[in-house]
Amino acid sequence: MTALDAHLPALQVVVPLLIAPLVTLLRPRGLAWAAATATSLLTFLIALALAAGALAGETQGYELGAWSRPYGIELDVNSFGAMLLLVLTGGSSFALLAGKPSLDQQIEPGRQPLFLSAWLLVLAGLSGILVSADAFNIFVFMEISSLATYILVGGGPDRRALPAVFKYLMMGTIGATFYLIGVGLIYMMTGTLNLADIQLRIQDVADLRPVLVAAGFITVGLGLKAAVFPLHVWLPNAYTFTPHAGTVFLAACATKVSLYVLLSFDFVVFQQNLMGHEAQFAAFLMPLAVMGILVASAVALFESNIKRLLAFSSVAQVGYMLLGASTVSLLGLTASLAHMFNHALAKGALFLAVMCLAMRLPSLELDDLAGAAKRMPWTMTAFVIGGLSLIGVPGTAGFISKWYLISASMELGGAGWLLVAVIVTGSLMAVAYIWRIVEVAWFRQAGPEQPEIREAPVLMLAVTWVAALGNIYFGLDPSLQIKLAADGARMLLGGLP
Repeated sequence: MTALDAHLPALQVVVPLLIAPLVTLLRPRGLAWAAATATSLLTFLIALALAAGALAGETQGYELGAWSRPYGIELDVNSFGAMLLLVLTGGSSFALLAGKPSLDQQIEPGRQPLFLSAWLLVLAGLSGILVSADAFNIFVFMEISSLATYILVGGGPDRRALPAVFKYLMMGTIGATFYLIGVGLIYMMTGTLNLADIQLRIQDVADLRPVLVAAGFITVGLGLKAAVFPLHVWLPNAYTFTPHAGTVFLAACATKVSLYVLLSFDFVVFQQNLMGHEAQFAAFLMPLAVMGILVASAVALFESNIKRLLAFSSVAQVGYMLLGASTVSLLGLTASLAHMFNHALAKGALFLAVMCLAMRLPSLELDDLAGAAKRMPWTMTAFVIGGLSLIGVPGTAGFISKWYLISASMELGGAGWLLVAVIVTGSLMAVAYIWRIVEVAWFRQAGPEQPEIREAPVLMLAVTWVAALGNIYFGLDPSLQIKLAADGARMLLGGLP
């Protein structure tokens, strides 16, 4: 390990955090986008290096100012965090590389530096959550990313984004407040905020009732941030009215970072120290996961706006992630973590294709999509590949995690077969709502009043196809995400019998 490698956990956050204010000063057209894209690509390279270290089994900790825990601020990158750092920085980089024509179309040149500065703050905040080993600093980074995300959602030309931002702000504030109350209760009982130190000191706490209350506050607060059903009401409008490039970024990673904190707290702190808490965790979250899969998929069947349809699909996919975790088993948790990676690939490809369509279509309503495949065949073919991965067709990344999820459910015995039925039903419903888009684009004739359209810009289309082919590559060779997911699952389950 070189001297620079030792600083990579800190650089993952520091680089976008320092560049963000500088981007606001870059007024010439395109210069702010170039700086933001280069910064995002640099963070992606850092994430690749951290993931390589995680695959090699290296300990990747960092003590700011050389102050050891619990007195100093500690950063830590485990296999689970390294996998999500790849998702986060990769999603940001793909969205920026493909998004320049869309940003030019939706955002005035004078406002782009401010928008892209907020983008980098979101990237820095979410990265900080994934590398932080301190409960309060997770809250700080959560607020940085949330405040900047509100700017991304409301930064487009559609004024309907303003009510969406307000709802997101109110719900996000409630979620963060619940999390902070829970952290305060834990600090009251243990006298520390370092997660590793909490895990040790909580074993000596005589009265665990405040810790149990803290578990409730933290679970509900982070469940709201992660859009867990029925706490998802902020997500559909936020995804629908965010500028298209921002939707690609947020849909690929935002909710997964909150799930990372939720699972890390619940498995590492609570389940290892509260007797019977794993049963409480499963009893609380498994029904919500099942309802999220079925109800959100059912709503998606009747949506007419493509972005809103895919937003409800994301709520259902969060249900799959929670379903695996709620089995409280190595196989189920591996499926949950791997599905975070695979869903990011599928939903990233889908929203990139939607961004291509938005460049040429008058709107993203299904009726305006009629005949689009004949005039934009490359775009719609990439959309189909992303849709197949979302459904879980063999040969795509989505199949891998759903197969693991089915296998974990079957381990539960008779009740597990009900979960298998839910997974299969959710996948069949995904077939139906993806087919609604495919049917209109490929088999319905365009009306005479519809304008002539052509393929999306070359760079946008190329990035979309890289994402689409990634779904096939990681479906045929899933060793990367499965290795990181399995190592992360073992880490989370390490203290359980």
